[in-house]
Amino acid sequence: MRQSEIIFKITENRQCPCYKNDDEFKLSGNALELRFDDEKIFITNALIKPPLAKDTCRILISDLNRILIEHESVGKIPAKAYSCSGCSGVIKVEPRFRLKTAAASKIQENLQHANIMADILRDFSIFQSLDRRSLRDVVSLLKQKKFIEGDIVLNKGTPAQDLYIILSGAVDVMDEKGGRLSTLKKGDVFGEMSLISGDSVGATIKVVKPANIIFMKGKDFRNVLKKFPSIQMYLARLLAQRLAKSNVVRAEEISSGMIGSLSELPPDELVQTMNLNQKTGRLSFTLPNGSAELAFRLGDIVTAVYNKKAGKEAFYDIIKEKEGQFKFHRKLSASDMNAPVMGSVTELLLEGLRRSDEENSSNSWSSPAKG
Repeated sequence: MRQSEIIFKITENRQCPCYKNDDEFKLSGNALELRFDDEKIFITNALIKPPLAKDTCRILISDLNRILIEHESVGKIPAKAYSCSGCSGVIKVEPRFRLKTAAASKIQENLQHANIMADILRDFSIFQSLDRRSLRDVVSLLKQKKFIEGDIVLNKGTPAQDLYIILSGAVDVMDEKGGRLSTLKKGDVFGEMSLISGDSVGATIKVVKPANIIFMKGKDFRNVLKKFPSIQMYLARLLAQRLAKSNVVRAEEISSGMIGSLSELPPDELVQTMNLNQKTGRLSFTLPNGSAELAFRLGDIVTAVYNKKAGKEAFYDIIKEKEGQFKFHRKLSASDMNAPVMGSVTELLLEGLRRSDEENSSNSWSSPAKG
């Protein structure tokens, strides 16, 4: 059973002005060193409880903290006598270990880990808007994995499953020919847009420097987005930056009246491009079940029509389509120019993805067994 608390008892007293023999001090906590590729972080969380009804000697408190730092955790402190640094008197203390139940020890260990990870994540741009309590909630959803140079984290074309955040190391974003599109390092995020859109992974992610990566399951990620709108805004800005670098040509082609195929440019990518480039105009679709239309005003969706449906329900049906044609028209009608916004584009896409997941799950249960 793991030792999670230690009691130091005074066994020898030479004119100590504060304490006497058999007085006790309770010590718990850890002193951890975390190593990253470009820095080291040393974290201590010592908890010291001196005798309640007596003055507190800060010299002795400092000595007990030093003992914890020297041995990393209370479970590694040797059972021997320790002398205080001394003032007008000198005392000696000896440890008496107190054992907690395995369950209580595990809870305390998990809480300490969550606090340490929360402190680390606070430095990352995606989480800077969250307070410590919210960060601990996020930490509970994260798992961690180490990768060596040459490992493939994601393969282009595979289903989107997780959100990834780099703690240390570096990865390359690769195209289908093995060319490097960009390099991601500490604090960078990948996999998020495939989760939002429901599309397969758009590029291969290859480790080029041994990496420590944390990841979150797609379902948990979508719940986090709903709970913390500030993360939605961060991802919207991130996507805008990426589009500014790689999709400017696409945005200009669309805005000039481009005609295209949904097999090459799915509806969700069209919507994201229109939103993040703040385009005004109409996307007209020729789809298997008839014609459809989305109207945008400065990137926000104001109307949606498809197959005798209008509004959000029409939008959800449009983004499920994988085949068909589209065309962009710059002008809007007067009614569309004055129509209210349907809602946050990110939230609409997330809700559409959730519905699609539920529909696919329902279809898989209702399909007859083969054999």
